Amino acid sequence: MDLTNEEILLVDKPTEMSSFAVVARIRRVLTEQARAKAIKLGQTPPKRAKVGHAGTLDPFATGLLILLLGKSTKRASEFLKLDKSYEATIELGKVSTTGDVEGEITDYADGNLEPPTLEEIQNTLAMFRGEIVQKVPAFSAVKINGERAYKLARAGKKVKMPERKIKIYDIKIINYKWPYLTISCDVSSGTYIRQLGIDIGEKLGVGGYLTALRRTRIGIYSIKDAKKLEDYGIID
Repeated sequence: MDLTNEEILLVDKPTEMSSFAVVARIRRVLTEQARAKAIKLGQTPPKRAKVGHAGTLDPFATGLLILLLGKSTKRASEFLKLDKSYEATIELGKVSTTGDVEGEITDYADGNLEPPTLEEIQNTLAMFRGEIVQKVPAFSAVKINGERAYKLARAGKKVKMPERKIKIYDIKIINYKWPYLTISCDVSSGTYIRQLGIDIGEKLGVGGYLTALRRTRIGIYSIKDAKKLEDYGIID
């Protein structure tokens, strides 16, 4: 696929790869193609192609990444405030130091818990619909006194995390079989789904953390229209 004619790429990010690694791989392919085209036209080949992103995903997460190429990198702010949709799987009955599979996993309380009923879960999810205040998770890129929160958390430093108003337009159960609860949610920009999983577990009284997260929509852009890295000639 010739990327030199593209301005926006919709990529289905694989798990266990950072968003920046995806950007680096696309940049490498685009740079090679741009150089080959310049040489063919008798022009000076570029040193490095411009590629940026319009919102990252955690390494364990999959789904829609919007990558901006060339002059479109200046448009990043247009995408960052768009509403988003996700699918997330929460393991109930356990908690994680990071709120996801990358942290230290332990049993909630003594581990001897009564699984919540489907009705209890539905009633709990209803409490999160609409405008709510959400605490920013400690393992996030938010700066606290000039330092990234996740760096402070990794150093074992406890800090008071800020709270933000967010909006959850809809949240539904996709599947529930104790201890795993899979949900879909449509949310405003700035919503931390890891924190949402933590908060749902707390409200249910059993704890919880994310075992899987997939972004399916950013504004009008859908995961259905995204391509995998191998479709761009990237196999590593």
